[in-house]
Amino acid sequence: MSSSLSPEDAAKSAAANRAVAYVKAGMRVGLGTGSTAAFMVRALGGRVRKEGLKIRGVPTSTRTAQLAREVGIDVITLDEAQRLDVTIDGADEFDPDLNLIKGGGGALLQEKIVATASDRMIVIADAAKQVEALGAFPLPVEVIRFGRDTTCDAIARVLRQADVARRDVTLRMDGDAPYVTDEGNHILDLHLDRIGDARRLAADLNQVAGVVENGLFIGLCDTVLIGHGDGRVDICEHS
Repeated sequence: MSSSLSPEDAAKSAAANRAVAYVKAGMRVGLGTGSTAAFMVRALGGRVRKEGLKIRGVPTSTRTAQLAREVGIDVITLDEAQRLDVTIDGADEFDPDLNLIKGGGGALLQEKIVATASDRMIVIADAAKQVEALGAFPLPVEVIRFGRDTTCDAIARVLRQADVARRDVTLRMDGDAPYVTDEGNHILDLHLDRIGDARRLAADLNQVAGVVENGLFIGLCDTVLIGHGDGRVDICEHS
C-alpha cells in the first residue's frame, strides 16, 4: 500500500484489494463506478497483467469501461455476458441489513441493472459509509428530461407520505448545466436525513411517471468489505 495515500484512500485500496481476491479465472465480473470502484478496477487489472487472469468485465459506466480497458481487462456488454458471477462496486451508504444508497457518481441505473444480473454483489467501502439508518447521504433518483418539473412535484407528494426526516429535492448540476447520465437523463437528489422504510420508499418512487430508477439497492448486496486506513478489512455478510 502506497504511503502517499490519504487514510480514506488507503481504506478504499485495502477493501478493493481484498475484493478482487474473490474473482476467479473465467468469471464474468460487474465493474462498479466511483472512486472506490476505481481502486478495484486497477487492482483487478493488476491481477490480469501479473497473473494472466482470464476474466470478462461488464462496466457500469463509460468512465469505468475506459479505465478497465486501460488496465487490460477484457470488456464486454451485459447482453453479451447475460449473467454475471459477481459484481464489485462501492456504495455511498450501507445499513445493518446491507441495504445501500448508491448513485453519488451518477451511474445508479446501470449499476442496479448489473447488480440485479449478478449471482453475488460485493460492496467495498470505508467505515464512514456504515450507518444505522439510510438517508444521511442524498438519495439519487434518475428521471427523464421530459416533464422533469412535473416529475419533481410528484416525487415531493410521495415524500409527504414517506417516513423520512426531511423532504428537500434538488436537481444535480454539472457546473451551470444539469448533470446528464450515460443514458441521457437527469438526477434529482433527495435530501431526507433518515429513511424509515427504505423498501417502501424505493417502490413508491419507481411508481412515479418519469422516474427511471432510484438509488436504493434493497436486498441486492451479499457482502460488504470495510477497509481501514491501516490496511485492515472487516467483512459483513448476511447471516
